[in-house]
Amino acid sequence: MKRIAGLFIFMLLPLMTTVSCDSAKKSTENPFFTEWDTPYGVPPFDRILPEHYMPAFERGMSLQMAEIDAITSNNDEPTFENVVLAYDNSGKMLAQTALVFGMLCEADNTPEMQALQEQAMPLLAAHADRILLDEKLFAKIKAVYDRREQLGLDAEQMRLLQKTYDGFVRAGALLDAEQKERLKAINEELSLAAVKFGNNLLAENNAFVMELDKDQLDGLPSGVRDQAREKAEAMGLKDKYVFTLHKPSWIPFLTYSTRRDLRERIYKAYLARGNSGNANDNKQLINDFIRLRTEKAHLLGYSSYAAYVTADQMAGTPQAVYALLDEIWTPALDRAKAELEEMTALFQNDYPNGTFESWDWWYYAEKLRKKNYDLNEEMLRPYFSLSNVQSGVFFLANRLYGITFRPITVPLYHPEASAYEVLDADESHLGVLYFDFFPRDGKSQGAWCGNYVEQTYDADGKRVAPVVSIVANFTRPTADAPALLTLDETETLFHEFGHALHFLFHDVKYRGLSVVEGDFVELPSQVMENWAFEPEVLEHYAVHYRTNEVIPQHLVEKLRRSELFNQGFMTTELMAATLSDLDIHSITEYEPFDPVAFERNALNERRGLIPQIEPRYHYPYFAHIFNGGYSAGYYFYTWAEVLDKDAFEAFRESGDLFNRQIAHDFRYKLLARGGSEDGMSLYRAFRGKDPDKRAMLLGRGLIEPEPEPADSLGGMPEPAEGFRVKAVPEN
Repeated sequence: MKRIAGLFIFMLLPLMTTVSCDSAKKSTENPFFTEWDTPYGVPPFDRILPEHYMPAFERGMSLQMAEIDAITSNNDEPTFENVVLAYDNSGKMLAQTALVFGMLCEADNTPEMQALQEQAMPLLAAHADRILLDEKLFAKIKAVYDRREQLGLDAEQMRLLQKTYDGFVRAGALLDAEQKERLKAINEELSLAAVKFGNNLLAENNAFVMELDKDQLDGLPSGVRDQAREKAEAMGLKDKYVFTLHKPSWIPFLTYSTRRDLRERIYKAYLARGNSGNANDNKQLINDFIRLRTEKAHLLGYSSYAAYVTADQMAGTPQAVYALLDEIWTPALDRAKAELEEMTALFQNDYPNGTFESWDWWYYAEKLRKKNYDLNEEMLRPYFSLSNVQSGVFFLANRLYGITFRPITVPLYHPEASAYEVLDADESHLGVLYFDFFPRDGKSQGAWCGNYVEQTYDADGKRVAPVVSIVANFTRPTADAPALLTLDETETLFHEFGHALHFLFHDVKYRGLSVVEGDFVELPSQVMENWAFEPEVLEHYAVHYRTNEVIPQHLVEKLRRSELFNQGFMTTELMAATLSDLDIHSITEYEPFDPVAFERNALNERRGLIPQIEPRYHYPYFAHIFNGGYSAGYYFYTWAEVLDKDAFEAFRESGDLFNRQIAHDFRYKLLARGGSEDGMSLYRAFRGKDPDKRAMLLGRGLIEPEPEPADSLGGMPEPAEGFRVKAVPEN
């Protein structure tokens, strides 16, 4: 997952909470008020205190308003330089503060900072609206826009002008005074709702603890037991074993525990987050989100929030998204039903009169994999130590792009974080990359990548290198073994590393051109997953942590033969969440509703989702769409998968998975360009043609491998009218 950012980055980053106080820190001059003298320009984490944020936000807002006033009060004729470029350069201090704040919100939460966030977010939302709804400023921008064909602008300048004008229109610049006031109120309410949703979910994640005795651990591998024992010891529980709702804890428990009653207990707790009728219940907040987002869409001239979101994406309309999802849903569900039928035979051997339930899926899927492929996760994990997998992504980046990674000593926001300098092929400084791998009570769930410092150019035309961070919740090391990753965790690290490369390779002249479409943003990450388990890559990093033996060929073959195993389940749970997101944001007229009943109707009753499969996320804990920047956009992953599978085909077709020329083109024609052109134009510049969705359907095992003729759009669903005319206008 990539944290989606924009010019008003504090509006779009997931809104959680901030860095915890280190007792060694001393209250000094606010670090955001001075230029950082840290190595490589990283944030001075050792000097940043929670008390610094509000003064920095206040000063940052004041400075930006002065910059905006300078634009609007200028009596010279509006030009690209004195309006559009001046606006693009405004608010740098505020944006820098917000980048650090937003990233640390997710990584290390405290009650003190939760309170700060609830105070700051509405103020920041109001500040953004003051600028985006400023009639004088928009009049200046429009004056430049209306004369754009006579100004002799180059392609990048024209693109920035277009994106700036469109951004103001989408933010409500054309509304009347009364509508603008209502929109401001909506945006403030939404910003606070996002904070509350995230804080409620974090509290729910931390509240559940399943405390077990040794005789309740049947079936669990030793590594899983060790993790649970060390968690209990950290909580002061002697001779106990603790399981939580963090992914490295509950998924292995569901996969291996023979205790069906305990599998049911932990899974039901996971599913009930935000839906228990307690102080952390999110159902009313979901109503608030949909009420406000639907009203906002109507104000801006759209029938639904989904229509508003997709209008600015590659897809263009919700209908184009549904066309792709519907093509995947039926074959995925059919495949999942076939998987269920196979597992039910195993289940009935254990429970002749029982009913297969959703908390049985992981356990019997693992049994089925062992039966059909003589393979299980525990056979593989010793070859996927975290340090080796990290070496694997470094190796791949070096083979493709020639870049290298050097450990460095810089300020860290948490003792478990680490940092690397990234050197380009010519050994010049490309950026800094932080890693933060393990679960903590104050850390949000999942994995993500974002930046602490954005790539820009300074006043002298020198590139400012980005500072990027990958944050995850991987299996922790134990006293007896290093962190041994699952296949899913391994793939996740390759995924987030792809986002990191996108940030690191950015070479964009204007800040307003740093952002790409949401349904394009997962392409750079997902394409990296394609290499993760290729034999040519595995032989370089999949090494047994004890024996130093490279993963043997017979295991690689088993892994390859089983690559489509359980794919029906994985695709169905993903599509279920994707469709539920699009459905709830396609509401055209809001009325109070029960989110649980709405989802059940949309998925189980209308589309036939079987009860043995839960959607990847239920609404009450669907952080992506309620406080994560993916509202009406969870489809981004699937849309981008069409692109990533087609892009990887370029390497396959060349006969060289490490083809340097193709990698060069992917970097310089696509990754380095940011949003300097629309996503489809960037993709065509790299691939030389439209993407073909057959590679994605084949990769998920949803069609047979025989070739089929592509349709008129290279296999992509028919987009909205005007989809293909988002390129920069001719000079």
